Amino acid sequence: MHLPSPFNPSSPHALATAHLFTIVLWLMAAIFVLVTGLVLYIAWRYRRRPEQSEPRQVFGNTTLEIAWTVVPTLLLVLIFGLTVNTMSTVDPPVAQEQADLRVIGHQWWWEVRYLKSGAVTANEIHLPVGRQMLVQLEAADVIHDFWVPELARKIDMIPGHPNHLWLRADHAGIYLGACAEFCGMEHAWMRFRVIAQSPAEFEAWERDQLENASSPDLPEARQGARLFQEKTCVSCHAIAGTPATARIGPDLTHVASRQMLAAERVDNTPATLAQWLAGPQALKPGSLMPNLQLTPDEVQLLVAYLETLR
Repeated sequence: MHLPSPFNPSSPHALATAHLFTIVLWLMAAIFVLVTGLVLYIAWRYRRRPEQSEPRQVFGNTTLEIAWTVVPTLLLVLIFGLTVNTMSTVDPPVAQEQADLRVIGHQWWWEVRYLKSGAVTANEIHLPVGRQMLVQLEAADVIHDFWVPELARKIDMIPGHPNHLWLRADHAGIYLGACAEFCGMEHAWMRFRVIAQSPAEFEAWERDQLENASSPDLPEARQGARLFQEKTCVSCHAIAGTPATARIGPDLTHVASRQMLAAERVDNTPATLAQWLAGPQALKPGSLMPNLQLTPDEVQLLVAYLETLR
């Protein structure tokens, strides 16, 4: 994993965007050098000398005027053609009726649903390497913007107006993404990751995600499961195979298998999970996750239970 960059494309869509940027950058650099060079040359070559009189006034040059009109027009036509070609590569037609997965932007986390299998996760998108998947993008509250620089272009997520985006990774690895539209106090920590795996690894992950939560064996975890149902956790979160079926917050059926917590805010470890449960506002001010005023013992019981959800 490394910092996200559109200059390190790992999909045909990102590669097309990077190529267009590079071509336009070099064209603009050439124009800058040409114009700057001409200005400097003219300023030196035709500078006024003490022995010279008032220079002859020139009120027009048809050849030059045609040249500096035609050449920029041709350059714009070229850039327009390249842009249209890139757009067709980045946004190929949607030929299938149903998307492969739905990503819903919330303040400030990402809900991910695999529509064909029924798997549900949060803040992580798993993809099989080399397979193009159609993503349906929605917003639950305000305008968000989905962007994985190394895999796909930015695209708005507007409440009541679903958009679609093709997502593909040609190499296994972790690709970082973020919301690119200011959406409130915790916009900076509305991040996610795309995990590209071999097809076999992806299928194994998807099968695991379809399993119901296992019943805890250890006494501390069983107490945590009861506490989860007694507290207001059950009012916001779902855990498959239990009475918890709410859809306000992230699905927690396999929360312990995720790499990060709170939309990439911290690594997912027992210690950070305890920190999150004890004081979510300290980690992510403005988060809609409430402080339940848990005692240290209650925090440890809940952590013991949630760590069994893999």
